[in-house]
Amino acid sequence: MLSASLLVWLRAFDAAARHNSFTLAAEELHVTQGAISQQVKHLEDWLGTPLFQRGKRQLVLLPHGVRLKVAVMESFQILEQVVTSMRPPARQPVLRLNCSPSFAMQWITPRIGDVLAENPDLSLRVFGEFHALNRSRMTQEHIEAAVRFDLGGYEDVRAVSFLDEWLLPVASPEFLAGHPEIREPEDIPVALMLHDELPWDSAADHEEWNRWLRLAGAPVPDVHTGQHFNLSLLAVNAAISGQGIAIGRMAIVMDALTSGRLVPVLPVAVAAGASYHYVSLDAGNARVAAVERWLKQESVAFLRQRQDWFRRNKVVQRKGSGKASLSAA
Repeated sequence: MLSASLLVWLRAFDAAARHNSFTLAAEELHVTQGAISQQVKHLEDWLGTPLFQRGKRQLVLLPHGVRLKVAVMESFQILEQVVTSMRPPARQPVLRLNCSPSFAMQWITPRIGDVLAENPDLSLRVFGEFHALNRSRMTQEHIEAAVRFDLGGYEDVRAVSFLDEWLLPVASPEFLAGHPEIREPEDIPVALMLHDELPWDSAADHEEWNRWLRLAGAPVPDVHTGQHFNLSLLAVNAAISGQGIAIGRMAIVMDALTSGRLVPVLPVAVAAGASYHYVSLDAGNARVAAVERWLKQESVAFLRQRQDWFRRNKVVQRKGSGKASLSAA
């Protein structure tokens, strides 16, 4: 069933889904915008279902599109790993950065050109995975460096926290306009909460929504009936397509917030507790050290951007418990 034509269509879809744009996908693949649009349309016709919601200025992945995006990304990564392993070793060693998938797609990938420009001798490959790491596993799987979103506590590897995280409930502008009754944290319907099922390895059930509700001063429901996803980015994309309210990690949703595809449901952000860690086996490795320096530089710039966005949007930041009325904010 995977004919040559179907593979071409999937490649066009992959580029369009990553960029949310037929034009940018065409630039990446060195074809015309019309060719990308046509190839994606052929794929949709073959599948019998639309993959994108086409707007005047942007593309938005529909639920089937979100599902296919993850599958195609993982499949292409597996192909790249196998093909790369079969080739003779390159003259320049490749640093394989093993990274939490949502963070890799939304934060690492758009910035990766900077580290390569600053380090022309560096060859970097990013692989999306989120399993827990220790020295034994990293050694067995030949993982030199990794990025993980978790609580830390690493014992037998070097782990540096380079970026903290804040949680903010987000939805599409259209969804929020259709729910004017949501004025306080307790007004958010449980059935409309979109969940990342496992924010990090061994995280508690509904960890992020429960944490936000507690720190925002709202009751935590006994049962969560909203949709569940195995990646934060899937929940976020469901929110963009108007299916409900996601708890957005700011590193994952900042671009969607600044572009207007997402808006804050309520102007209160809470500290996530977990943060992003750069995990490595050999701090003396020049390539590993170069990526660490780059991550720290990029995080400083992102922290300024995030704090400026909080200030301009009058977002209350909470690290402890307590309740404040938001109606007059």
